[in-house]
Amino acid sequence: MVAMYFVGAGSLMALAFAACMFVRVRREPGGNPEMLRISGAVQKGANAYLRRQYKGVGIFFAAVFVILLVMAFCGFLSFFTPFAFLTGGFFSGLSGFIGMRTATMANCRTAQGSSRNLNKGLRVAFSAGSVMGFTVVGLGLLDLTVWYFILNMAFGALPESQRIAQITANMLTFGMGASSMALFARVGGGIFTKAADVGADLVGKVEAGIPEDDPRNPAVIADNVGDNVGDVAGMGADLYESYVGSIVSTAALAVAAGYGVKGVAVPMMLAALGVLASILGTFFVKTEEDASQKNLLKALRTGTYISAALVVAAAYAAIRILLPDHMGIYAAILSGLAAGVLIGAVTEYYTSDTYNPTRKLAASSRTGGATVIISGLSLGMLSTVAPVVIVGVSVLISYYCSGGSADFNAGLYGVGVSAVGMLSTLGITLATDAYGPVADNAGGIAEMTHMPEEVRQRTDALDSLGNTTAATGKGFAIGSAALTALALIASYIDKVKQIDPSLSMDLSITNPTVLIGLFIGGMLPFLFAALTMEAVGEAAQSIVVEVRRQFREIKGLMEGKAEPDYGACVDMCTISAQRLMVAPAMVAVIIPVAVGLLLGPEGVSGLLAGNTVTGFVLAVMMANAGGAWDNAKKYIESGQLGGKGSEEHKAAVIGDTVGDPFKDTSGPSINILIKLTSMVSIVFAGLIVAVHLL
Repeated sequence: MVAMYFVGAGSLMALAFAACMFVRVRREPGGNPEMLRISGAVQKGANAYLRRQYKGVGIFFAAVFVILLVMAFCGFLSFFTPFAFLTGGFFSGLSGFIGMRTATMANCRTAQGSSRNLNKGLRVAFSAGSVMGFTVVGLGLLDLTVWYFILNMAFGALPESQRIAQITANMLTFGMGASSMALFARVGGGIFTKAADVGADLVGKVEAGIPEDDPRNPAVIADNVGDNVGDVAGMGADLYESYVGSIVSTAALAVAAGYGVKGVAVPMMLAALGVLASILGTFFVKTEEDASQKNLLKALRTGTYISAALVVAAAYAAIRILLPDHMGIYAAILSGLAAGVLIGAVTEYYTSDTYNPTRKLAASSRTGGATVIISGLSLGMLSTVAPVVIVGVSVLISYYCSGGSADFNAGLYGVGVSAVGMLSTLGITLATDAYGPVADNAGGIAEMTHMPEEVRQRTDALDSLGNTTAATGKGFAIGSAALTALALIASYIDKVKQIDPSLSMDLSITNPTVLIGLFIGGMLPFLFAALTMEAVGEAAQSIVVEVRRQFREIKGLMEGKAEPDYGACVDMCTISAQRLMVAPAMVAVIIPVAVGLLLGPEGVSGLLAGNTVTGFVLAVMMANAGGAWDNAKKYIESGQLGGKGSEEHKAAVIGDTVGDPFKDTSGPSINILIKLTSMVSIVFAGLIVAVHLL
């Protein structure tokens, strides 16, 4: 119980630090009236989108709440689950909203800071990203802490061993709300941002030949809005879900392994220690004027690595105090941390133009758009090898060092702890990711307000760095999703056994129901990716038509004598995103329940395994290919291989246009899919055990 007070203090510390960073950003000067006007337009569009999204999501949550309440009355669920479902979704959405609000406030301030020097621009953008990072971890830990104390009082009459079992069994179902909110935020925001981005690029840069972020482009404000609702609010909700999911699944596995209250406290203590380490790490993020791309990246990496080193030291003390007879668990924590760092490094290698893969991709533009597409797909597929090996090695180390050879449940607990270890420094890791869209918007404002050339050069440097950190952040999110999903699958199987101890599950692949589940699960990420890609294409087509119409019909627009109708593109993206995100979201919720009612718990186990394997590989491929296409284009724009407006540049823009939904819509959303299907399966486990055809 004492440990939980420390966890609660950690959540308040994270929220207090986020508040301090918010105040710091707000006190920075916002620039001239034109900069403030454009920033206000972006903020207005983002707020309008989120209001419409939350209304639609509210209907979904109300419907699911009623379903869960009926299931609770029928005895399939605890009565706490429907209400915890709401709080999980609320805190997930709130974290995304706060991060987005800060980012839209910080864009003009980053541009103004860049007019002073590069380090000032970096610090403002990173401070804004820190608000997102520490709000996510603070609200996540707050939600878990409050519910822990509520459940501890509710089951206070039970002996400690039974009480902690009831607490973790109930908390395990709480992640469905966060997962559902994350999926809507990621898919809806991804459709919005990429529809606007693709529409703006195809007509503005390719057809009209005007620069990126040119104020004459009617889709430019929608593009900037999309950066915030997709890459800030969406990413925040995504990692909130991974963070909470890894902790609650590991807590449930602690009970199965026989570690009791102290075992449950380990993942929560690790998360709280990570908050303190991340706060200290932020003070080491700084750079000097005229820093190279490599030096800028080093500035952000320094803070992340210092935070990880602090967690390494603190985690040893935590395990020594809580589980001194099981120090192998410490090795599992180290393996998770190392896996996160290595996956980030691999992602950086394949997506940064500092390294050979992206430069070779840029060189393929000499022979046209088709070879750019072929080379990018090849790069993305090749980039899956190392992350799969890294995750596989991490799982082996975690499982066997935690005692898996002697106790299966102890090994699974080690795998769960490694996922928490990877996510322990989420505060600063997410800050480096959320920094990117702020820098991107700052560059747009510098372009639209005709700031001096050196300012645009600085914001371009920060933006290019943001592309790399965003790609690295996506790799980190996907890697953490894979480990979290493995822990959730183990928790699902344990949940089924708790519901019906007499049930004998044959999980061998020769079991027809398991095999069918594997095939369905393996297909699910491709179906999901197809639906989200199609949604982006359909929404982008409407934006292309609208931008062409305005270029054609608004007299003086191309000469800069008339202002485009920015609001029309924002409204079209908002309406399209809300309509087109429904089908992918429903697939993630309905299919695991339908498979369970047809094939039973064994079929669901197969589905979760197949979904996790193909989902992880497909998400890595799409995210890395998209990131490489984007940075190959920027490498050419920097003056390499022809520069802006060249034939090489036009070919690279085609690759970047294809890569946009890869890296910002479908790829990142798949990692939510593999966790949401597990969460849905856990919540509906009671119904599936009681009612299934096979």
